[in-house]
Amino acid sequence: MNVQADAVRTLSYAEALREAMDIALGADQRVVLIGEDIGIYGGAFQVTGDLVEKYGEDRVMDMPISELGGAGVAVGAAMTGLRPIFEFQFSDFATLAMEQIVNQAAKVRYMLGGAVSVPLVMRFPAGSGTGAAAQHSQSLEAWFGHVPGLKVVQPATPEDAKGLLLAALEDPDPVMIFEHKLLYKTRGPVPEGAYLTPIGKASLRREGRDLTIVATAIMVQKALEAAEVLAGEGVDAEVIDLRTIRPIDRETVLESVRKTGRLLCVYEAVKTLGIGAEISAMVAESDAFDFLDAPIVRLGGAECPIPYNPDLERAAVPQVADIIAGATDLAQGRT
Repeated sequence: MNVQADAVRTLSYAEALREAMDIALGADQRVVLIGEDIGIYGGAFQVTGDLVEKYGEDRVMDMPISELGGAGVAVGAAMTGLRPIFEFQFSDFATLAMEQIVNQAAKVRYMLGGAVSVPLVMRFPAGSGTGAAAQHSQSLEAWFGHVPGLKVVQPATPEDAKGLLLAALEDPDPVMIFEHKLLYKTRGPVPEGAYLTPIGKASLRREGRDLTIVATAIMVQKALEAAEVLAGEGVDAEVIDLRTIRPIDRETVLESVRKTGRLLCVYEAVKTLGIGAEISAMVAESDAFDFLDAPIVRLGGAECPIPYNPDLERAAVPQVADIIAGATDLAQGRT
């Protein structure tokens, strides 16, 4: 008799985030959702969905169009014992709330000697690819990664989207979750029930021997796609999904570089002062530097605002072909 294995449950990235919030709201009365259009409308990208119908407007709270005001409410709610999840419609709009995030949420615990913590989660739909143009398509995660007191994560899979959000809710400090907009409809296996994906731990998505590709967010999928093409050309690429940019999992990256001797950093944000610069410096300041057989290569976004034109938009951020070309040059010593 043939016995078929149970089908693996798959969810979209957006569904995984919603399930995480549903679990948290059901398990802990302190958890509340705050944001613009997250109630009946279901969120700018339909992530919160019908949670307002299940938990009511006291738990899923629509805010007026004031990012600064809404963020201030979320920070204050966290300081007084709640576990708020604040959603920005677009990550770009965080620029309107930087005072509350950078000067208040990130610093209150330190300035009060640990007497008060800010267990706040903020969700940021980020990145290009939707034709939303320069003011709605940025990747600003490195800004927040520069601020002591904040933790910054970039889930690349539905499983990690759920696990990192639930882990963020357990953290006593503010956690910024950057969700690439093009990932919302991607699907993947997601365990049922509650589980935690550790903050500060990278994931080795593909083992290889010829070079290390460290990628974030949607660039993880592009790097894995590129790695399959490269394998057919005789280049065996190792792919690391950084998952967290503050704190960075130093040892996973350094161990990989010691093995492969080559490093390619791939990220969508503007190349200058991006996460690739930090990874490069981290390697250069460690013993892994002595294992390098070629200069470190950074593959980041163009030095320009994200264009509206779809062809120009694609050209402004790394694509699979760019990763293949960069990795081939690096592996063959043409950098």
